[in-house]
Amino acid sequence: MDVPARHNVTFSGPAPESGPGGGHVLLLAHGFGCDQHMWRLVAPTLARDTTVVAFDHAGAGGADPAAWSPQRHATLDGYAEDVLALCDALDLHRVVLVGHSVAAMIGVLAANRAPGRFAALVLVTPSPRYLDDDGYTGGFSRDDIEELLDSLDSNYLGWSAAMAPAIMGNPDRPELGAELTNSFCRTDPAVASAFARATFLSDNRADLARVTLPTLILQCREDMIAPPEVGAFVHAQIAGSRLVTLDATGHCPQLSAPAETAEAIRSFVSTLP
Repeated sequence: MDVPARHNVTFSGPAPESGPGGGHVLLLAHGFGCDQHMWRLVAPTLARDTTVVAFDHAGAGGADPAAWSPQRHATLDGYAEDVLALCDALDLHRVVLVGHSVAAMIGVLAANRAPGRFAALVLVTPSPRYLDDDGYTGGFSRDDIEELLDSLDSNYLGWSAAMAPAIMGNPDRPELGAELTNSFCRTDPAVASAFARATFLSDNRADLARVTLPTLILQCREDMIAPPEVGAFVHAQIAGSRLVTLDATGHCPQLSAPAETAEAIRSFVSTLP
């Protein structure tokens, strides 16, 4: 199976122009326990004037199950390699990678390896490290993370039902929490366990200072997974970055505040050379 089919690639908007002299391409990368369906409320707006490419990470959504490897995907580096392989296979240039949650750091890793392939980064509720550290607020203690991972391993469906609504963070809109719960539950528990460890035990703080691309950081005003202190840290570490705090709660503004999220991305892309 070729690379695009392996990752269930979909296109919307204008047809991509070949070669590095073409227009921008928005590459939408989803977060843990999700798939490209999570972008459905923002993609039509983004596709009005820009090529939009969405895909499923290995082990997620409609991706070929054989694409996931416990060795390759034990760290975020394996997912970054997948992104670069996808860009190569599709001959994408001037890519604006829009990464949600952990995919924001996957995007940072990919862009640092091949900056000539990318035009910019959009980091949606990013976190370079979830664990608190001396002088750094990640939002979780070591005990918090160990408890989270143990719970995920012992009862994945129960963990999903409890955690997804809390992550979504909009108790007055239970349908959003239910959607994220269903998305989590569709993920193979073995894949989810490995991806959770790659996500919650990662430390990509040092990678931020190596970013040389224009970068937009989208932060929600309340987010239990990536609190405002984390967004401020990412902004401080990436030279010249732009931080926008959305009037939204929870960790998934592309679902809870899609119009505002899409407009922030479109406005940023319009400023790119």
